[in-house]
Amino acid sequence: MTRRVVITGLGPVASTGIGVEAFAGALRAGTSGISQVRSFDTTGFRTHRAGEVHDFDASDHLHRLDPAGWGRSSQFAAAAARLAFTDAGADRAVTDPARLGVCMGTTSGESQVMEELTARWLAGGYPATPTGLARQVPAGRVAEAAALELGAAGPAVTVSTACSASNYALGYAFDAIGAGDVDFMVVGGADSVCRFAHAGFYRLGALAEDHCAPFDRDRTGVLTAEGGVGLYLESLDSARARDARIYCEVLGYGLTCDAQHPTAPDAASVARCMRLAHDDAGIKAEEVDFICAHGTATPANDAAEYTAVRDVFGTAPPPMSSIKSMLGHTMGAASGFSAVAGALAIHSGFLSPTINHHVTDPGMPGLDVVPNRARPAQPRVVQVNGFAFGGNNAISILGAAR
Repeated sequence: MTRRVVITGLGPVASTGIGVEAFAGALRAGTSGISQVRSFDTTGFRTHRAGEVHDFDASDHLHRLDPAGWGRSSQFAAAAARLAFTDAGADRAVTDPARLGVCMGTTSGESQVMEELTARWLAGGYPATPTGLARQVPAGRVAEAAALELGAAGPAVTVSTACSASNYALGYAFDAIGAGDVDFMVVGGADSVCRFAHAGFYRLGALAEDHCAPFDRDRTGVLTAEGGVGLYLESLDSARARDARIYCEVLGYGLTCDAQHPTAPDAASVARCMRLAHDDAGIKAEEVDFICAHGTATPANDAAEYTAVRDVFGTAPPPMSSIKSMLGHTMGAASGFSAVAGALAIHSGFLSPTINHHVTDPGMPGLDVVPNRARPAQPRVVQVNGFAFGGNNAISILGAAR
């Protein structure tokens, strides 16, 4: 026997807006959160833009955690968790902290902390290491910060499967609540814009110069970004008992690992991941109404994702849009933000657009990217794609709660 699991709270902290109302409004409007980089010197790069979260002050959102002792990624995670917790009205639901868990995904953990430490080491050697700063380094603090902020005493897990990590976290919570190991979980992910990630993607030839245009004929790559995202999950019985607002139900998920190339995706493995997710959710491909794409706008990644979709869905796949066109690539938070977009599609009746779109890649016939403008629709089943370097594929399936 397993319990049905639903999402009742959303907590986005993004370049396009903080909180579910602002984030949803930006998705509807097709707002871009891309701007000139402020957090580091971009001299020497051809790309000077990213999806930074400006005017973020963690103390505006945190009730328990002192931001001074935590890095930016952990602050994002804790703020997103608090927003999701509040949005769900969970303060009235959680009576036993041991029944509340946290699972957060990340790519680089406290990347800005590591860059600051590196600069200090180069300037003054290891004796120049401030103890307080060193304590902020472990990536596990991303989940720890969220757990401490919420007073959660259940499992606190950080998943480091890079750009699909939030989907892994969602699957972890789906299993944990379904099996009765916990009653409530906050999941998502967090990462910070940093020079070394910007440089790494730049050296790979994967960065666009000005804007991100997934699935477009003239796409040139992704833009790095940051933020934190939280989703509050509980059993359907719990949500109904307290008359909570239910955004959607988590129907299932699938995982595969390419294990063939550090960066290049394998379309066959991605297609298998989709089929595993459909089987776990108890649905058929034709029941999927909308796909929140991974959609990085790199030529190879978009082509592999399309090939996999065409393999699974045939010549007429459902609409598939990428919110990275608006946010940039938020790394470990990316599939969490896509899950928020999927939950809002089901609950609020609109498909988020792929902005910056001019001409669909002619090698992708039949693809509907919901170009440039949000579209009114009432999807019943949404597929959320998440793929990562190292071949870590994770796909979650969301559905309207019945």
